[in-house]
Amino acid sequence: MSALSLTLLIGVLVMLIVIVAFVFTVKSGQYDDLEGPAYRILMDDDDPRIPANAEKIRKQQEDTKHSPK
Repeated sequence: MSALSLTLLIGVLVMLIVIVAFVFTVKSGQYDDLEGPAYRILMDDDDPRIPANAEKIRKQQEDTKHSPK
């Protein structure tokens, strides 16, 4: 019976560790956005229709116009 009680105790401890780890990952926000990274890789970062990129592209074009060759 000693081996059985030791096995049950170890099983309960492992289960508690897994539950604590799962609760920690949920509270840290790890499962908030599951589909975003999959779609983000498909997005074109230098698309001029994105407002932040439009300003960068405009500055690059102005720099190339004014720079001597």
